[in-house]
Amino acid sequence: MARYNVALVGMMVVLSCVTFSSAKVYTVGDSAGWALGVDYNTWASDKTFKVGDKLVFNYDSSHTVDLVSSTDYTTCAIGNSIASYNTGTTTIALNKTGSQYFICGIPGHCTGGMQLTVKVTSSDDVSPSPAPLAAPSPLSADSPIATGNTLPNPTLSGSSNNVPVDSSSQAISPVVGFVFGLVVLILS
Repeated sequence: MARYNVALVGMMVVLSCVTFSSAKVYTVGDSAGWALGVDYNTWASDKTFKVGDKLVFNYDSSHTVDLVSSTDYTTCAIGNSIASYNTGTTTIALNKTGSQYFICGIPGHCTGGMQLTVKVTSSDDVSPSPAPLAAPSPLSADSPIATGNTLPNPTLSGSSNNVPVDSSSQAISPVVGFVFGLVVLILS
């Protein structure tokens, strides 16, 4: 019986400390990758990018991925990039809110459509809150009991092309493992 209690307590400790990460990894252009002839505005239009998400650019040696200012993005100016990558596969972490601008730094490629704007929101941002409820009126003996609001069923937005490569993960911190170990030792 003592072993059962130890196992039960240990499992409760572990389960109470599991953290969830909802960072997403998006492959830019999906299967088309980072290439000429892809409409990146349409690709990004149904996605919500948050701090912590990552963009994966897959491209061949005839392209680059350049992080640029909004002015350089608008004018397709090359040579002034904030950062430039040419390794064929580039993963960029979205680590701040606001718009980030990407172009291909090869002459003519940006004007040919190889440009992407990503609007990044805080990972704490959520859907707009509903309007506050009015204060409830006092219930009389004949009044029905209020049951509160009914929330709509959650729905998935986007198409099958909006499926992130890595939508979420679960992790147990080293501290949790240490605490679990102590609980097991104490109860043994």
